[in-house]
Amino acid sequence: MKTVIMAGGRGTRICSVASDIPKPLLPIGGRPVLEHEIACLRDEGFTDVILTVSHLADQIMNYFGDGRKLGVKIDYFVEEQLLGNAGALFKLALEEDFLLLNGDVVFNVDFNRFVQYHKVKGGLVTLFTHPSSHPYDSGVIVADENAAVVDWLTKERARPQWYANRVNAGLHVLNPAVLAMTGIAPEAVGMEKDGQTIKVDLDRQVLRPLCETGRMFCYDSPEYVRDMGTPDRYQSVCRDFVSGCVQAKNLKNRQKALFLDRDGTINKYVGFLRNIDQFELLPGVVEAIKKINASGFLAIVTTNQPVIARGELSFSGLQEIHNKLETLLGTNGAYLDAIYYCPHHPHKGYAGEVPDLKIDCECRKPKPGMLLNAAERFNIDLAASWMVGDDENDVKAGKAAGCKTALIGTGDFGQDRTVGSLLDFVNFMLSEN
Repeated sequence: MKTVIMAGGRGTRICSVASDIPKPLLPIGGRPVLEHEIACLRDEGFTDVILTVSHLADQIMNYFGDGRKLGVKIDYFVEEQLLGNAGALFKLALEEDFLLLNGDVVFNVDFNRFVQYHKVKGGLVTLFTHPSSHPYDSGVIVADENAAVVDWLTKERARPQWYANRVNAGLHVLNPAVLAMTGIAPEAVGMEKDGQTIKVDLDRQVLRPLCETGRMFCYDSPEYVRDMGTPDRYQSVCRDFVSGCVQAKNLKNRQKALFLDRDGTINKYVGFLRNIDQFELLPGVVEAIKKINASGFLAIVTTNQPVIARGELSFSGLQEIHNKLETLLGTNGAYLDAIYYCPHHPHKGYAGEVPDLKIDCECRKPKPGMLLNAAERFNIDLAASWMVGDDENDVKAGKAAGCKTALIGTGDFGQDRTVGSLLDFVNFMLSEN
C-alpha cells in the first residue's frame, strides 16, 4: 500500500521555534519529525512513500533523497503553486487504497491494525480518531454504533452542550474513488477560475461530505498521535519522546490499564442513574484522570447499566450521559481512552423491560467480560493492570480478569487496597511505581 505524506505546510503557528526550516524537519529526539514518521511506516512494512512538498521543498528533498538510507522508496510531488491540502491527491493518479498522513504529526502507530480495520469495514475512508486533552478547540467526530461517521463538529460550528471526545488525528486510509465523488476534475485543480486558483480542502470538500453516507468510519485508538503545531505542543511531544511514551503507546506493545467503575467512583452515586441532570463528577476525579493520562496507563470505564434492560433508560440516553462525562473531563484537560458498559440484567419482571436484554451475559460484573474485551482490543497486560471501583463486584471482576484491584470507600489500605477516593488510589499507585 502506498503512503502519501502531506509535507508542504508553512507551519505559521510554530515559526517561533524555527523559521528557516520546514515544519516536517523540526527535530524530535535529534531527528526530524518526518524521519520518525517514515521510520514508523517502514517498521510496519509500508515502504512506498510519496511526499507532497512545497514550502522549502529543497530542504526536505535534499535530506531524504530517494529514501534508500531509511530503507524505503520516496517519490515527490512538488507543488509549484499551492493546491490546497488535498489538491496534490488529484494529480497522483492513485488507483488503490492508500494511507494519507500529515507530515507534521508525531505518532507511533500499528498501521497494520489500522489498515486491516479499514478492510473489514469496507468503507471508502477510515479516520484514525482518538480522545484529546483539548477537544474544545479540535474537530470532533460523531459516529454511530457501527463506527460510521454521522457528523463532523468543526471548531467553527456551534456544537451541542455534551459530546463524545473523539478527534480526527490526521491519519487516514482513503480509496481514490472519494476524489471522483467531489466532482472536481484532476485537470481543473490548479487552474484559474474567476481570478482564483482552484484548490481542494481535504476536510471540507473530500471527507465531510461523506458524513451520514455509511462510507466513512472511525478507527478509535489510544496510540500516540500528537499535533506539534504550536511551541507548547512541540515542547510537549519532545518530552514525550524522550520519556519513551511515544513508542510505548504502539498497540504492538503490551499496554497497562486502569479499569474504572463509573457510579460511585467517577460520579456521585445516586442509585440507578436515569437523569442526566443527576450526573455529577466526584471531587478530585478530573485531577485523578489527568494523572492517569500522564502515567502511560489507559483510562477505561467499565460499568453495569441494567437500567437499559429494565427499560428505564434508552441507549441514546446513556450515550448522552457519557457525552456529559467526556465533555466535563475534556474541558479540564482529561480524557478516557474507552467506555465499556453492560446493558443486560438477568432478572425479569420489570414494567417496560427489554426482553432481548434480560439475559445472564458474560459482560455484567462480577464477570470479567468487559475487561477481557478491552484487553483484546488494546493488547492489555491484565496482570499489570488494575480494576478500581466502589463495589465488591468490581473487585471480583478485576480478580477474575487477572488484574490487581482497589476498592473505593473509607479506611486504610487493605488486601484489596481500600481507599477513600479515586484520586487517593491514583496517588498511591503512582507512588508505588
